[in-house]
Amino acid sequence: MTDPSWLEYNRRGWDERVDLHLEAESYDLGPLRSGRGELTPIEEAEIGPVDGLHILHLQCHFGRDTLTLAQRGATVVGLDFSPRAITVARALADELGFSDRARFIEADVYDAPKVLNEVFDLVFINWGALCWLPDIRRWAELVAHFIKPGGVLYQIENHPCADVFENQEGMPGYSIPYFTREALRFDDPSDYASPNPLQNPVRYEWSHPLGEIVSSLIASGLTLNWLHEHDSTSFQRYSVLIKDSYGMYRWPDKAWFPLSFSLRAERPR
Repeated sequence: MTDPSWLEYNRRGWDERVDLHLEAESYDLGPLRSGRGELTPIEEAEIGPVDGLHILHLQCHFGRDTLTLAQRGATVVGLDFSPRAITVARALADELGFSDRARFIEADVYDAPKVLNEVFDLVFINWGALCWLPDIRRWAELVAHFIKPGGVLYQIENHPCADVFENQEGMPGYSIPYFTREALRFDDPSDYASPNPLQNPVRYEWSHPLGEIVSSLIASGLTLNWLHEHDSTSFQRYSVLIKDSYGMYRWPDKAWFPLSFSLRAERPR
């Protein structure tokens, strides 16, 4: 029997995570269902008004954040490679009455230009997307492909510095060299949002230095407007992090290294 590809391993894991995350506190759908969907505080402070914008959300999972943008008046397209995620996203759009302005497409992100022939005011990418992609230059090119002249990319992501360290009792310990290039194979049943073990524990990830991410976007023809680094993140990456009053996880004392970053890049007119 042929061993599954890295993509198939990852797809199986994300198919399984959908139902785990539907029960997870950090993916609570209550605010969205009550008409007040929300993003993380960093996103809320940076993304700006979206009413009337045409938005592409790449690697959208089961669409909670995509539909939050639709709830604010945007017309959205969410794309994800997980069949289960897209099934749930479409059902949520129907339930919430957003089917007229929220579409969901099942495709690997690298295949997006094959299945989607339009450009957008805003490409939106948030939290835990890049580590699943082996080729960051190709990613940057397809992002730029979907942005209309004068349109923008908004991205918020876990900081690659945090990939260097692994969770352990007390302070994090060294795990992966920052400039690692090869695929990283993990056989780990734990999930960042659910206490339940995964039945599909094998996953493949890649680490991309911040300079490579930004340089790839610039090489694709985008202009960097700003880059922000943050001392908080959206999940408890390390046991030492504490949850603040806004639901973000941060260092208990000194901000030892950045936990996330965000950026805005524009396609020139």
